[in-house]
Amino acid sequence: MLIDLKELAPLLREVKTIAVIGAVDKPGRPVDTVGRALMDMGFEVIPVHPKRTDVWGLTTYPSVTDIPVPVDLVDVFRAPQFCAAHAREVLDMAPLPKIFWMQQGITSPEARDILADSGITLVEDRCTKIEFRAMGIHR
Repeated sequence: MLIDLKELAPLLREVKTIAVIGAVDKPGRPVDTVGRALMDMGFEVIPVHPKRTDVWGLTTYPSVTDIPVPVDLVDVFRAPQFCAAHAREVLDMAPLPKIFWMQQGITSPEARDILADSGITLVEDRCTKIEFRAMGIHR
C-alpha cells in the first residue's frame, strides 16, 4: 500500500525499531549518514548486511528474517533490482513490519506488487532522515 507521507505521519510516530538493509559504516555513504542519524534520533537501529557482522558497533544480521525482535520499519539502501527480493524476505518476517521504505532515488514496481496485499505500507524514493526530521519524529 502506497500512501501520502502526511497520512503516514501517525504510523511513523509509532516506529521504534528500524532494520537497515544494506548497512555499512563507511563515512560519506548515505546509508552511514542516515543510519547514524536514526540512532541519534533515538530509534533502535538494526543493521542488515549479508557479509558484515558489526556495523555502527551493533550486531549485524545477514537477513531481516534473522532479526530476533519485531521490526517496525525496514529501510532499504539497495539498488532497485534487489528490492523485490527484499520485499519477499520481509513477507517471511514474523511479525510483519508496518513499513517497507526504499530510500531516496530507489523505486521498485515489482516490490510494490509483491507487498500490495500484505498490509505493509510502502514508501519509495524518500529519505527516512529527512522525512522524520521534517515531521519532528524521534524517540
